Amino acid sequence: MKDFFSKILSRDCGPFWQFVKYGTVGVLSTAVQTVVFYVLASTCLKCLAADDWAVAFLGLPSAEFAEDAPWYLSRGSLAAAATAIGFTVANVFCYVLNRRYVFTPGKYGVAAEFAMFFSAAALSTVAALALMKIFIDVFGMMTSLAVVAEIVISFLVNFVVRKFFIFKK
Repeated sequence: MKDFFSKILSRDCGPFWQFVKYGTVGVLSTAVQTVVFYVLASTCLKCLAADDWAVAFLGLPSAEFAEDAPWYLSRGSLAAAATAIGFTVANVFCYVLNRRYVFTPGKYGVAAEFAMFFSAAALSTVAALALMKIFIDVFGMMTSLAVVAEIVISFLVNFVVRKFFIFKK
């Protein structure tokens, strides 16, 4: 059993286990980003409306304003700011785990590798954040559902870039 886990945790575990590990690191990183997001969204950036899932199911506080109030109209920007901060924290965490347990470091040095890793994540997140803002501001989607869409889009783009460009030998 110990050999099994040693093999899975090694970088030479094969593509299936590599994807499973990537997914696990992604889930952990997403949890870090989500916790940071909701701490900020429910405290200093207050971008949760009363009808948000996080308010209903987690009991997080919401900001109570009329739908035409300036706060309500800036909700998408506040959610984007909370996501950007969560993204930064989560991506440092994600890089460390991916480099250690998932991918074999490629042909780049640590600094260049981290810069590319972070840049790829930033690019995919900026695109996903733009969609999140549109979902909230144009279509009136609840903040939590828009965050889920942002996470899915970012996850898929990041795997492809990391697997085939950044950590490729």
